Amino acid sequence: MSPKLQPVRGTHDILPDDFEKFSAVTTLARELATLYGFREMATPIFESTDVFSRSMGETSDVVSKEMFTFETKGEDKVTLRPEFTAGIVRAFISNGMQQHLPLKLFSTGPLFRYERPQKGRQRQFHQVNFEWLGDDSPEIDAEIIMLAGQLLYSLSGKKGCTLLINTLGDKESRERYREALVTYLTPLATQLSEDSQRRLVSNPLRILDSKDPRDKSIIADAPKITDYLSDSSKQRFDVVCATLETMPFLQNWRVDPSLVRGLDYYTDTVFEFVGEVGELGAQNTVLAGGRYDGLVEQMGGKPTPAIGFAAGVERLLLLADNNLQKKSEDIKIIIIPLDGYDKPFAIFTAGTIRLSLRELLNDTKTKRQGAVEVLWQGNLKKRMEKAHQRNASHVFILGPEEFLRGVFIIKNMRTGNQSEALLDSCKDWENLHELLEIEV
Repeated sequence: MSPKLQPVRGTHDILPDDFEKFSAVTTLARELATLYGFREMATPIFESTDVFSRSMGETSDVVSKEMFTFETKGEDKVTLRPEFTAGIVRAFISNGMQQHLPLKLFSTGPLFRYERPQKGRQRQFHQVNFEWLGDDSPEIDAEIIMLAGQLLYSLSGKKGCTLLINTLGDKESRERYREALVTYLTPLATQLSEDSQRRLVSNPLRILDSKDPRDKSIIADAPKITDYLSDSSKQRFDVVCATLETMPFLQNWRVDPSLVRGLDYYTDTVFEFVGEVGELGAQNTVLAGGRYDGLVEQMGGKPTPAIGFAAGVERLLLLADNNLQKKSEDIKIIIIPLDGYDKPFAIFTAGTIRLSLRELLNDTKTKRQGAVEVLWQGNLKKRMEKAHQRNASHVFILGPEEFLRGVFIIKNMRTGNQSEALLDSCKDWENLHELLEIEV
């Protein structure tokens, strides 16, 4: 017997019941993107490896350990995208989008990183991603953080996530801080993890992002970057923090001087939203982002300020699972044609209802989704059970006796009301809202 085929380690199937919740998360993110003036775009699922290695830094964990990289038959070196920002910036440059600044761009889709699978974190995962290019105002930083906060608040139904925010300062600030950090860490180098010992030479700020317990105890007493900010960087960060004080959805936040983020392109404002310890598995970061004013120029474009954030859909689902039940106002009609009923007419009925239901839902006061299915197999009891399992709002029973009388039965599964309607109404369904007992 052949071995049972399973998903590759670090990947998972999204089955229909789970996909409804998955779709609810991405739909909410898309709606908020529109609300804040973002436009959606998509980049290829793989790029030239240079797109990521040049932007994220050769010493970053993503580039050095986690990328899925391979050669094509044409001997091109390509990488499955591990994050969105680098690809968005590449598209911004290669498509000459500079002339359209400022730009607010939204994307969603799968990404790939080779890391140990854990709760809410897989090797193939999905993100919603927001990028704002062409504006360096500190108020923009606060506004995009507010968008992130609104996304989490809308999903979780509570103010349970804490915002951690820091600044990496400008180039002058980082150079001064780097010198102070190296001076502090050098005498302690042998006590650092192997990765951090390498980073002490190549990129010492990355040591602050280490999760190794040995490094974390040493980092606790390290100099703080907030003590080495230039006047302009300090003033900028003060404006961001002062603006956050006025923002809704941001009741829980604090400055975390050790927050640096894991990629080399970040500058000035960086931030994370974290959940309660244990709520999201071993790692409690829900959403993260920051400013990357030098990245466009670094990748070959003209100097362009930018800020963005991304959130993993699987991690958002862990946070929001209890708040993503199917909306009760959605309309799902199950048609049950019984034995002896005219089957072609049942198909005709389903088709006309689908057309009319779509028009009706577009005109209703509250946002609803609609579906119409025909159940052909089983007796009436079993098909009614199946309709209940599928969360049907209404069941249309088409029986042979009713057909002879020129009527059919409508059962409202939410109110329990049952009525009859004339078969002639199947031709145009002008009174469909009355039959379904919904407002227009």
